[in-house]
Amino acid sequence: MTITEQIHQAVLKAPASAWTPALEPDGEIRDGAWVAELAGDVLDGWPKGMRLIVRKERPHPGAQLRFTDADGMRLTAFATNTKNVPIAALELRHRKRARAEDRIRAARATGLRNLPLHDATQNQIWLEIIQIALDLLAWLPMLALTGPARLWEPRRLRLRLFSAAAQLVTTGRRRILRLAKHWPWAHVITAALQRLEALPNPR
Repeated sequence: MTITEQIHQAVLKAPASAWTPALEPDGEIRDGAWVAELAGDVLDGWPKGMRLIVRKERPHPGAQLRFTDADGMRLTAFATNTKNVPIAALELRHRKRARAEDRIRAARATGLRNLPLHDATQNQIWLEIIQIALDLLAWLPMLALTGPARLWEPRRLRLRLFSAAAQLVTTGRRRILRLAKHWPWAHVITAALQRLEALPNPR
């Protein structure tokens, strides 16, 4: 039996009293989500002091359940060796870290996967350029994008927005960006530029 199957069976055997409501960052109860700590045979062979925390949560409308889910609930699990911390707080800490993992994935897609230069100083400059790019990628969705575009990963942004063919024309002391009419995401670019122009001038 695989570890996934062992966890699945342990969740099915966990009594109702083992589950406690999950928390939101503001301390409120997370609707439709519960956490439990699994023990017993499922931890056989694990390093001493390890804790196995499981969250079950009602899936969002339209979400497709996996074969490892149970009783119509989406299951997620993680292991930790942190002691003397309530399981709800541990699960919240783990869930909040998902955003950091997203940033790490974005950094790898933006040039962090490989250091292309031989000299350490040159690679330091490369890393600083990556950091600038990540800052721009973090601010772009918040300030300029709306809807599904706010969730686009760096590769998708490059394909749909950054690589769009355009012509910058200066006329009458005005700069006009002319986008190709056939570009499917031209409206996303123009809307983003309009949102940026509408921002208050910090001067």
